[in-house]
Amino acid sequence: MNISSLAGKPAEQEIFVNIPRLITAYYTGTPDPFEREQRVAFGTSGHRGSSLKDAFNENHILTISQAICMYRKERKINGPLFLGFDTHALSAPAFATTMEVLVANEVDVMISIKDEYTPTPVISHAILKYNQGRKTSRADGIVITPSHNPPDNGGFKYNPPHGGPAGTEVTQWIEAKANELLKDKLRGIKRIPLNKALSTSHVHRHDYLNTYINDLGSIVDMEVIRNSGIKMGVDPLGGAGIHYWEPMAERYHLDLTMVNKIIDPTFGFMSVDWDGQIRMDPSSPYAMQRLIAMKDRFDISFACDTDYDRHGIVTKSAGLLNPNQYLAVAIQYLLQHRPGWNKTAAIGKTVVTTQHIDRIAAKMKRPLYEVPVGFKWFVDGLMDGTLCFGGEESAGATFSRMNGELWTTDKDGFIPALLSAEITAKTGRDPGTLYHELTQELGESFYQRVEAKSTPEQKEKLKNIAILQISRENLAGEKIEHIISHAPANNAPIGGLKVSTKNGWFAARPSGTEPIQKIYAESFLSEEHMNRIVEEAQSILSEALEVKESNP
Repeated sequence: MNISSLAGKPAEQEIFVNIPRLITAYYTGTPDPFEREQRVAFGTSGHRGSSLKDAFNENHILTISQAICMYRKERKINGPLFLGFDTHALSAPAFATTMEVLVANEVDVMISIKDEYTPTPVISHAILKYNQGRKTSRADGIVITPSHNPPDNGGFKYNPPHGGPAGTEVTQWIEAKANELLKDKLRGIKRIPLNKALSTSHVHRHDYLNTYINDLGSIVDMEVIRNSGIKMGVDPLGGAGIHYWEPMAERYHLDLTMVNKIIDPTFGFMSVDWDGQIRMDPSSPYAMQRLIAMKDRFDISFACDTDYDRHGIVTKSAGLLNPNQYLAVAIQYLLQHRPGWNKTAAIGKTVVTTQHIDRIAAKMKRPLYEVPVGFKWFVDGLMDGTLCFGGEESAGATFSRMNGELWTTDKDGFIPALLSAEITAKTGRDPGTLYHELTQELGESFYQRVEAKSTPEQKEKLKNIAILQISRENLAGEKIEHIISHAPANNAPIGGLKVSTKNGWFAARPSGTEPIQKIYAESFLSEEHMNRIVEEAQSILSEALEVKESNP
């Protein structure tokens, strides 16, 4: 991975996106439905792209919104739709377009009381709360966000009545209908002007903020945090949850300081990420430079990404924790401090997440549920209670309430952040210290995720790579024990492959949301061994993809 010379430095004006041009392109761009990069395309979590590249503009949102209305009608989903959006520049105009289509299709839409930004987990929480005990007239939701992606991106996610990310069969249906509408030059789309839509009986105001905040005591021990008096620092990263922290601190009497209250569509307050782009990734040491520099001011610090479905934890003892490190600490702590949880409920992880979790699950005599990348794979288990925790290495997680009941079926950045304060208050040691203790018992992990720019053609080749194309018997000096292209828990394709030895592994897959491909590697021997795994993984993939290209 080539690290930019700008990485970790304050963003400079030269790389700021031109917001007026971005918004103009949203309204004036005309995507070509016969160009792959301009079609509606759902990745691991929704449709994403930039209006500057005709990949996310008004025509996309018109067609996706109409397709969702058609899907709702076919599946007899006739309850209200909970609608939220984040602080990316393209989110507000996309919100307006979506409203015009939903109301024209006579969908009852639930929007925030004060037109606040609405985080992804808050939408999931609202859907589940509304649907509890209902067999008919169930609700679903839409979140307009490209998550932590750069400022010129827009994003659109659909959450069915289960409250989590839509599964592949749903997104493929919506994607196909939307692209049909694009090809048909938008014929069949119903739409009314926004001001008229807002005055209809189909628009309802919902108190997202207080409904969510008032329920937090059922999942995190807010009393322990309050009584401990620990000092917390939070950087909202200019995201959708920025208005939630101060009411939360007031409601639970927390010593919590917001170190940044800026909302800026250029996200010019950020330090630059690894590739020289602005990206609001709370797990990136480059993007999190400001909060890392403040770590000694607080007992524990944290941040969330733009739609608040990811978390970043900064400790006094170790600085910013790698997401894998914190997930391991969080899982071990929760299994020891949640007596109300079902003793047979499994721990969910993705195939690219640390094997420390495997070791913790074995030690605590808990089943492990390992799935492909994408939070949608945890939804069913969270719904039926067979999972008490779902987490992925990209800093996304959710878990059960204290009594073992369902909280959200989507990633929630708030609760892992608040849990880090509970852990610190309850144990007297921050998660960085606890992770060090964990490695003394379960071994030290050396983990790396390598990202490289990739064309759609290259991503497609990697996604469809076959196990039979791997001819080597050894990896970094150890015998290869397993090569898989399907996840152990549900036999679903992982969109790449994973190669494992006794003390290490690598996985490779294309990103579902950005023009990059990723290699994940972990060693329980040494950093040198992990680096060898990465080097040999790149060589193995190069050989395998060349074989595929020469033998179509």
